[in-house]
Amino acid sequence: MAPVDQAGKPAQSAVVVGGGLAGVTTALQLAEAGVAVTLLEGRPRLGGLAFSFRRGELTVDNGQHVYLRCCTAYRWFLDRIDGTRLAPLQDRLDVPVLDVGHPRGPRLGRIRRDPLPVPFHLARSLATYPHLSLAERASVGRAALALRKLDPADPALDGIDFGTWLGRHGQSPRAVEALWDLIGVPTLNAPAPGASMGLAAMVFKTGLLTDPGAADIGWAHVPLGRLHDTLAAKALDGLGVRTLLRTKAERISRTGDGRWTVEVPGETLTADAVVLAVPQTETHALLPEGALDDADRLLDIGTAPILDLHVVYDRKVLKRPFFTALGSPVQWVFDRTESAGLTGGGQYLAISQSAAQDEIDVPVAALRARYLPELERLLPAARGAGVRDFFVTRERTATFAPTPGVGRLRPGARTRAPGLYLAGAWTATGWPATMEGAVRSGFSAAGAALSAFGRRHDHPLQEAA
Repeated sequence: MAPVDQAGKPAQSAVVVGGGLAGVTTALQLAEAGVAVTLLEGRPRLGGLAFSFRRGELTVDNGQHVYLRCCTAYRWFLDRIDGTRLAPLQDRLDVPVLDVGHPRGPRLGRIRRDPLPVPFHLARSLATYPHLSLAERASVGRAALALRKLDPADPALDGIDFGTWLGRHGQSPRAVEALWDLIGVPTLNAPAPGASMGLAAMVFKTGLLTDPGAADIGWAHVPLGRLHDTLAAKALDGLGVRTLLRTKAERISRTGDGRWTVEVPGETLTADAVVLAVPQTETHALLPEGALDDADRLLDIGTAPILDLHVVYDRKVLKRPFFTALGSPVQWVFDRTESAGLTGGGQYLAISQSAAQDEIDVPVAALRARYLPELERLLPAARGAGVRDFFVTRERTATFAPTPGVGRLRPGARTRAPGLYLAGAWTATGWPATMEGAVRSGFSAAGAALSAFGRRHDHPLQEAA
């Protein structure tokens, strides 16, 4: 039976192209408002690049994904699919930082917060941070206060790079390495010289300089596929969304009566609205002529890779759930033993390497030869431990590149074609390419469509805003 609205009339319809977080969010929002939704996904599963796969006895995530307490959109998503308990947040920010390049030997420091108002919540952590000199710590404090006064939406900030701004504010190369890039590289997927100051200001101001608990870290304690595929599919099914996997949109076009057709193999779908929630290059290929003032600018939005190394040891070598490193090519290391289903007394570690342009195509054997000794430097317990497995996952176009000037290239949810909308972390969310940004783009696309339909849209972030 076809869905009807509250007046008993046939419901308006929409096709959402793309089953990543942006597309799933859009579909959830539209369906909850009474729109009949068909969701198309070319892969055999939902979740986009935040997915899981099987390797022997392990269920492996394609990459380590974390979120912060300030990620209110993604937290809404988790709650909506009944997954919050499976991806809990830290009670309080606490990041172990291990420096193996210190002249006196490995030294452990921590970035953590106290239960105090901003900016005093980080004062003790900064004052005792062993990886910076006293002068560098004082300089970091001054730069943080200057950054707090910035408006991340200021177009002028998008035109300069974060590294230049840090240099102007007295940040030494060591301070950039041991603090600013330590946080910025995994969140922006670029080192400071390659990142838009607007995006960097948004990350640091929102995460560290607004609410004391904003930067508390959360991560999935189960495989990502259970959240972004299994639970997401269940939520969509519960709303009557028709989900077509292994189905790619081949062409979209406007009909004479103002509706839309979406051609897929063996079928032509008709709808009142279409949302393209796929990467920018796929969006460009599907856009009808005139839908954007300058559609080719989408092709100027670059991409950045992420490399993940996966190591299975025959014994436990890491006691903490995660840590990050200095003085080593290793960036962030996570214990994924329990979530991956590893049994038999071993330990499975995932090493997440952002902004991995220099290594994304390096052969597995060369990566193994480089990183296993590094892990032994960082983790003495790994010395002499047997390696049961070593493998690599590569996402060459993991995120959009957050380069200076990218802000003017990112389109909003609305296009010039009535009934056609855009979603995806690469659109104009104000956020870098994160799970949070993807979900926010889904809110924007759904809100634009519902507004055109004349339907009320209760934005999940209105209270937070």
